Amino acid sequence: MSENPPRRQRPTPGNTPRKHSWLRPPNGRPDGDAAAPPAPPAPPAAGSGDGDGAGSIVHAAVYRAGRRVATPDSLADTYRRLREQPESMAWIGLQRPTESELLSLAEEFGLHQLAVEDALEAHQRPKLERYGDTLFVVLRAARYLDAQEEVDFGELHVFVGPDFVITVRHGAAPDLSAVRRRMEATPELLSLGPEAVLYAILDAVVDGYAPVVAGVQNDIDEIETEVFSGDPAVSRRIYELAREMVEFQRATRPLVGMLHGLMAGFTKYGTDDELQRYLRDVADHVTHTSERVDGFRSALTDILQVNATLVTQQQNAEMRALAEAGFEQNEEIKKISSWAAILFAPTLVGTIYGMNFDRMPELHWAFGYPFAILLMAVVCTSLYFVFKRRDWL
Repeated sequence: MSENPPRRQRPTPGNTPRKHSWLRPPNGRPDGDAAAPPAPPAPPAAGSGDGDGAGSIVHAAVYRAGRRVATPDSLADTYRRLREQPESMAWIGLQRPTESELLSLAEEFGLHQLAVEDALEAHQRPKLERYGDTLFVVLRAARYLDAQEEVDFGELHVFVGPDFVITVRHGAAPDLSAVRRRMEATPELLSLGPEAVLYAILDAVVDGYAPVVAGVQNDIDEIETEVFSGDPAVSRRIYELAREMVEFQRATRPLVGMLHGLMAGFTKYGTDDELQRYLRDVADHVTHTSERVDGFRSALTDILQVNATLVTQQQNAEMRALAEAGFEQNEEIKKISSWAAILFAPTLVGTIYGMNFDRMPELHWAFGYPFAILLMAVVCTSLYFVFKRRDWL
């Protein structure tokens, strides 16, 4: 930005170029000759848009009465065009801007230092702050990544003043180029001023939650199937999805209070009736989404408990099966040991009397053989009944 134009005089109590509800008069139209034919819109710069750009200044445009009248290619040019066009509004889109760019915007539009620091550092919770005649809004956008089956969060900071809207994106979501095209296609809505742009941005962020809700619902349905099919990897999936729901809840729950705060100021700031209806619709969608997210967290907690119960039951069944197998194996060992003991008795007798010594008792006894056989039979029978009584056989 080599050009250094003189700064526009900021509105003061004694020098106010125009009034607004949040930011414009109660009748919803700019002061002055709003019926004057607007200048033809300038063609967009090549490669411009509010998507991913090569630099931090993604897109800038000046509007009058809902029509684009200029497409500056630098911040300095934007300041100059805004001064040249009476009753006009600048819409500047930035992505991860540098400190010098934000300081330039702060000096030109009177942005509060705390809001500028928040926009530089990012990682802020959703909130709405008023600094004089400027609103500072922090939003957490979300999108569902089908391939990874996870939720990607982006951060959007919005400065809304009497004649400007500045968006600072940290992340891929939301797609503000679609918001700009929508507003330019409905000049009657865009002519309501910067607060109409704020509504469109809020609506785009909230609408972006719907695919996330649908994707998460599908994941939960799949997880329920995996839990009851005994998939061992499902616990990790439940844990990861539960963590994403915590982040999703942090993104959606503050929006409910923010929008109700805006609605509470409708009468005080004379917000246009049509715009009030639009903002109430966004508030209804946010409330519904927040309730769904709360339900998802409760469902995942219940599923995790059910999975833990099923895993415990499965482990108990496996332990019981091992115990039964061990018992059966022990019974078989008892039988084998019993028969081995029974067979050992005659073997012992036969071994002793088969040692071929000349001097052995009863070696030449006439009843020696029958006595040995009878001894074997008595010992084996006695052992058999002993083991049988003990249920070893």
